[in-house]
Amino acid sequence: MPFPERNRPARRAAVTGKNVPPLVVFSDLDGTLLDHETYSFEPAQPALDALKTRGVPLILASSKTAAEIADLRGKLGFADCPSIVENGAGILEPADGVGDREEDASVHDRLIATLDALPLRLREHFSGFSDWTLDEVAERTGLSRTDAVRAAARRHSEPGLWWGDEAEREEFIALLAERGITARQGGRYLTLSFGATKADRMREITSRYVSGRKRPVVLALGDAANDVEMLEAADLGVVVANPHAPPLPELDGENAGRIVRTEKPGPEGWNESVLGIIEELDGS
Repeated sequence: MPFPERNRPARRAAVTGKNVPPLVVFSDLDGTLLDHETYSFEPAQPALDALKTRGVPLILASSKTAAEIADLRGKLGFADCPSIVENGAGILEPADGVGDREEDASVHDRLIATLDALPLRLREHFSGFSDWTLDEVAERTGLSRTDAVRAAARRHSEPGLWWGDEAEREEFIALLAERGITARQGGRYLTLSFGATKADRMREITSRYVSGRKRPVVLALGDAANDVEMLEAADLGVVVANPHAPPLPELDGENAGRIVRTEKPGPEGWNESVLGIIEELDGS
């Protein structure tokens, strides 16, 4: 079991109550639930099946767009759950059978206009999805061209690559912050957006699963810097090993055993951790 025995009493008290799921899972995608190279979630299928059987909501939390997540969420079998899109800048509500709706792109347009107004000596060092052709998006992400179309359908944020030095990067981020834009480093990309974070959206969505004083255990899984706030705000956090990126620094909650790290990477580590937590909750 991945978490210390001493944590169990608090969790047992939290999961009682009619119509309140015992657990709500918030998960990053790339490098966490999805393999860093292949984007496959197959190794996590046993844990996904266990969540579905127990009626546990799986809330995807990613820098991916609504168009990307809607398709993936359906394949995972959790289309009835909301999702956090574009690094917390938006929420994709559960599917209602009506079909996809075109989202307003005005926020993204304003973001790009603000980015383009920065000094050229800084702007030229940031290369985002909106600067790339669809073929370039496909090549740099490893996605098919069809999936690249979904990835490029930005409505709230702009992921990209930084090519300058660290001092210029800090100046770039500071100037964006003065204009209300946050920059968060993920496993692959530096993502720019206005407003909310994954952790903000996690709190907002968790409130939907609370009934009176009864609330579920909140589990968060992630692998990158843009997951840290979410991991630290959850009841339980799992840092999923990502051999393709430097490890995260020690997080608040690790000493107490509230946050743990996997040894196995990606969906293999995800699967092992989630199954262990389900086993522990089933036995409490």
